[in-house]
This record gives sequence, C-alpha cells and structure tokens, in this order.
Amino acid sequence: MMDEKEKKFLTVAPFQCAWRKDLKFREAGRGCVAFDAFAHNDVTLVFRENVGSQHYHYKRDNSPHYTVILGSHRNRRLKIEVDGKPRLTWKNLVFQWLDSNPNCSVRYVGLSSWDKHVGYRNVNVLPLPQNHMLLWKQVDSGEYGGKEDGEDELEDEQRDYEKWGLDNFLESWELSDMFFVVGEEERPVPAHKVILQASGNFPLSLSNEDVVLLKDATYPILHALLQFIYTGHTQISESQLGSLWALSLQFEVMPLVKQCGEAVERSKLNKKLSGSGRNVELSNPNSRPHCRTTFPFGLPINVLKLKKLYSAGEYSDVNMYIEGHGLVAQPHRVILSLWSIPFAKMFTNGMSESSSSKVSLSDVSPEAFKIMLDFIYSGEINLEDSMDFGDLLLQLLLLADKFGVTLLYQECCKTLLECLSEDSVCPILLTVSSFPSCKLIEETCERKFAMNFDYCTTASLDFILLDETTLSSIIQHQELTVTSEERILDAILMWCMGAKELCGWETVDELLANSTPELIFQERIKSLNELLPFVRFPLLPYHMLKKLGQSNLSKHIHIFDNLVREGINYVEFGLAMAESDQNERFQHRRSSYKELQYICDGDSNGVLYFAGTSYGEHQWVNPVLSKRITITASSPTSRYTDPKALVSRTYQGTCFTGPRIEDGNKCAWWMVDFGQDHQGSLDGKSWTNLRVHEDDQTICKPGQFASWVLTGPTFLLPFRFFRVVLTGPTTDASVPWNLCICYLELYGFFR
Repeated sequence: MMDEKEKKFLTVAPFQCAWRKDLKFREAGRGCVAFDAFAHNDVTLVFRENVGSQHYHYKRDNSPHYTVILGSHRNRRLKIEVDGKPRLTWKNLVFQWLDSNPNCSVRYVGLSSWDKHVGYRNVNVLPLPQNHMLLWKQVDSGEYGGKEDGEDELEDEQRDYEKWGLDNFLESWELSDMFFVVGEEERPVPAHKVILQASGNFPLSLSNEDVVLLKDATYPILHALLQFIYTGHTQISESQLGSLWALSLQFEVMPLVKQCGEAVERSKLNKKLSGSGRNVELSNPNSRPHCRTTFPFGLPINVLKLKKLYSAGEYSDVNMYIEGHGLVAQPHRVILSLWSIPFAKMFTNGMSESSSSKVSLSDVSPEAFKIMLDFIYSGEINLEDSMDFGDLLLQLLLLADKFGVTLLYQECCKTLLECLSEDSVCPILLTVSSFPSCKLIEETCERKFAMNFDYCTTASLDFILLDETTLSSIIQHQELTVTSEERILDAILMWCMGAKELCGWETVDELLANSTPELIFQERIKSLNELLPFVRFPLLPYHMLKKLGQSNLSKHIHIFDNLVREGINYVEFGLAMAESDQNERFQHRRSSYKELQYICDGDSNGVLYFAGTSYGEHQWVNPVLSKRITITASSPTSRYTDPKALVSRTYQGTCFTGPRIEDGNKCAWWMVDFGQDHQGSLDGKSWTNLRVHEDDQTICKPGQFASWVLTGPTFLLPFRFFRVVLTGPTTDASVPWNLCICYLELYGFFR
C-alpha cells in the first residue's frame, strides 16, 4: 500500500524523474494528468510508452516520448518537446496544442525537475471524458487545507540553497571522516580532514577513521576554532582568548593565531582603559560573508595546499569513474558538495553513492570534468587555446549547468560570449538551444547569426541542423542584416530540403522539374509553408519576381505563388492600402552593404579608395598593387597603358588604352573587376549601360576631376565588373582612338 504522505506530497530532486506505479493512463494514448506543483521554475512532465530512467535529463533516450515543461525560460513560457525536439514554445496563459502525428502508445507519466526541487501533490491520472470540464470535478484538491509538512520542508530546503556554504558542514556528521573527542565529558565533534589540513596542520592519518583527543580543551574553544575555519569568523570571550590562541597555535592555523595575537594586545589596552571584559570578534581579513559561493576564498584555507591535497589524492573519500575512461579523479565529497547541490544530494540522500566510495558517470567528457574539478579546487578555468577550445568550452558549460556549479557556468558564459564568432555561432546554437539555463547565450547567438546572415548561411551548412523555432527567430530578428531577400529565400529552401551542398533557388527549381515538393522537402514541407512568408518578396527586383512567377516553385507550391504575385503587384501598382507602408513586409532590412557616399571630386569615400585601404583596415595602397582589384584594358599593357594609373590618387602622366574590334565596332576601354567575393554576379560578358555620354568635354585637361550621378533602376543592381568605354574619336588626330583617364572612382554600396 502506498504511504499516505507520498500520496499527498512528492518531492522530486534536481535532474531526477519520478515514475510511480499509479501514474499510468488506463487507455494508452488517452488521459489527463491533474496536479498541484510547488516550484521556482521548470515543472516537467514526461509521457512515455514504458517507465524511463530516473536520471531522465542527462541520458540520451531514443524511445518515443513527450516532454512538457511548465515555467521554462525563467517562468516565461511553456515548452513541448516530441522525442527531444521542440514542437511548441508558447508565451500566453492558455495553452493548447494538437499533434498532427500523435503517438497513441504513450501510457506512463513521469514527474521531473530541472535545477531546483519540485513538490507535487494531489497528482491524479484521469480518463478523458467527453466534457473536459468534468475533469475538475474528479480532481480531489480540496481535501488538504493549508501547507503540507513536505511543502514547508521544500521551502526551507530551497532557502538553504541560496545560503549554501562551508558553514552548512560546521560540526555536521554529513560527509565527515573524522571527529574530535573534547573535554572530560568526551564530547564528539565531527569535522572533515581535507578542510582541516588545508587550514592548518592536524595530526590526521590517511585511514578512513580518525579520532583526535583533546582532553585539556573545552568545547567552546574547539567550537570557536572550527567556526573560524568553516566560516572565516568567530566570537569568544576575552577570558577564553588565550586558550583559543594556544589551540590555534598547536594546530598551526596561522590566520587565527595572528588574529588572536592582535586581539590579546587590544584586550590588554582595553583593560587598562576600562578594566572590563567583553566578547571579542575574530574575522579572517579576506572573509566575505555575503559571498558564500566563492569558496574557498574568504576562508582561512590555503588554496595551494588544497590543490596539492587534491592532486595527491590525500584524504580522498570518493573515486570518480567515467564510462569508457576508468578512474579519472579522487576528489573529496565535502568539496564537491560545497560547489554542487546535485553532488551534495548524491552523497547524502541515501543513493548508492552515499555509501559507496565509487561514483560512475556517463555521457560526460573526461577532459571537461577534470577542468571542472580544477576550477572547484582553485577557482580558475585552465583552458589551453587549441583547435578543440570551443568544443571543450561548450562541454564545460553544459557540465557546469548539469552539476549546478554556478560560478563556473558564469565564467564559461563570459568566455564563450567573448570568443563568439561567425564561424562558431551555429555550433553553439545547436548545443545550447535545448537548455533553458543557456537562454542568454542562445539569444546572443541568434543576434550574431542575424547580423551576419549571409556568411552564416554560406560559409558552412551547419545552419541546416537548426530547429525551425531557432531559424524562424533568426529570420524575424530585428537586427537581421542581409544583402538581399534572395539570400533569405535560398537559406529557407536549403534548410527545408536538408541540402548537402550550397545552392540557390534556381537549383531547387530545376529539381522540381522532375520531382515533387513532398519528395524534395519531405518532413519539412510543412515548415516550408511556415517560413516562406518571412521572405519579403515585394523587395525583390522586378525582373527576378517575374522569373520566380514562371518557375516550377510557383507551379508546385501554392503559398510561394501567392507571395510572388503579391511582390509583383506591389512593384507594378504600389501599395494596395495606405496602411501597408507600416507593414514590415514592405520595409527594407538592414543591409550588409557598406555605403560609400560621394562628397566631392577627389574625396576618400569611393569604392576604389575603400578597397585600397583593405576595406578600412589600414592606410591606402593602390588596390591594383595590393591585388584587391583587377584592371584590364582593350590593348596590351605598356608604359602608356598602366592599370594602376587608372586608380592612382595623384596625376603622374597621361595613360591611355588602344582600340580593338568588338562585334564589328572599334572601341577602347578600361575594365575594373572587384572580384567574385564582392558585388553582384554579372559575368563581364553582357553589359548594362549605367550612363552614356555624347560629345562630353568635361575632362579635357591633365589632372582634372569630374563626376556624374548614376540614376535609374539599373543602378540599384549589384555589379562585379565596371567598364569605361570610348565609342567615338578624340580631337587628337594623331591618336584617333584612345581613352585618356587619370583617375577613376565609384560611389554607392559596396559589399
């Protein structure tokens, strides 16, 4: 028979999952769970076909299951996962979700938690009636008035976590491995060897049991000594000060010896002045009583000595094993428990680890685990800058989160954000997106991805592995920076088809000529319909919209066709409604192009000058010499046909190019190529006239500057190649076909 108190109240420890025999649907795939929960955040329910692991959160489980997390993301939303993959993240107060492909075999209900204890009571698994309102009449929640004993116990426990420190183990038998026998009454006082030896020099052996006899001491004196060691401060009467001084000197607790000596001198002076005794406060100079999580700093513990004890395995009372790697460390239970609540619970709640000196861990990186232990004993992260630095840092972050080592987690977050780059943002997102405690890193990565969208979706295919929620958040991010909406369209199509290599919409269009959307996009076909509306088709070039309108994408995908038509109508007829200009679908995003604005002839704001400074990185160098651009001419290079003279900053002499025959016509030209990494995709074979000059005599003297404004829709197109062509004879009869240019500069948007 189930214990009556367990029926009323069930406490689930961090990172655990409770599976009770009575938490089971009568009919597989149908039922309702009703309960009361007491928690700070993250009340988690797991639905499975069979009873699962008690360590649910940290064991990979491939069997089908549902996970419902109430109060995730810092109590801001509900999260539903199917087989470990997010399916719904909701921010409203009323939640409803219908699985399009439900698992009708789930039957067992697990009650779980995240990083804090969760109290459950009045848990009922009920059949599903026709009228859902009848469920509440079946829930027996009014029987228990007021708070349960377990609930008060849980509240007290959580308050203790916030004040967790070495003082929790002061004179506690928990995890103690020795004890003092003090005074004539032979009173036993427990302590911990590693703490004592890191603070002084006590007569302790390496055996499991140690007893130190102190017949000449009294309990108040020993208590003051231990209180100083475990908390960094103590209080004692002046009459007992000498005895405490002697005991601290006997065990070589030197910080206390110094404090006692100074207090004795002050006491002598006070007696001369007032003649009255009083209590004396003794505090370690480095003590920070309000920063309990900074152990061992602020306590009279020698950090170097503590690290030495750990390295040598002296006084170790636990052997840490990792599956596949054997014995990896021999630390101390009390030290691990000071930093980690999960470790403290593991060693004290009656689990097998409480009585055994062997602890086995699985799914843990041995390298990251050793670094975490080093941090626990030193307060410093020792990570070598290597090829695996980023992966190791991520493993360490998740390990610190798993074991609740808060300071290490904060340091990992700080380091991770400092070294965040366009190349690392996607792997980090893939790792942290399923961890609510990593929300800050997730949001920062999404922002970094959005601001470097072009690079992150073309430099690698890692983004294909992102979940739909994350990709959707990035595309809708207010700081999304992109060269064109075409890049967003390409990224969505690649993600939906799970592309094996980089491609554009034209490739997908060709595939659809001999296939169907269901075969190409498979299980992500529904996601395609959800993501396509995020592309702002009205902002695409008109010629591209016309091309898309005649594509296989429009023929086979209904929503795609509607969106393309919307874009064409917008370009042809303008805004359909006056309020449409407030719609974000008609507003330009941030552009990743660099705007180079003309101020005056010969200024330093042009494209060629920008290329000559390595895009703003250093002083100007002729971009032809630095190979930032390539310049060719209609005639071979000679002393009077010098490519670098075309973009020189100063006039050094007349430079010209000779004539050639093209398409039966004689012409002379210079051509500037910005390279395939910049500007558009035009091939240098077919040309678009940006501006035509007839009988233009603006430049007619050596060293003269002139500028012309380019207008019209063609100027908004991206170009890689520019060509300046002479189409008519000059006034110089000796050189009937030449093009004399001292300096060329272009202005506009540069990428």
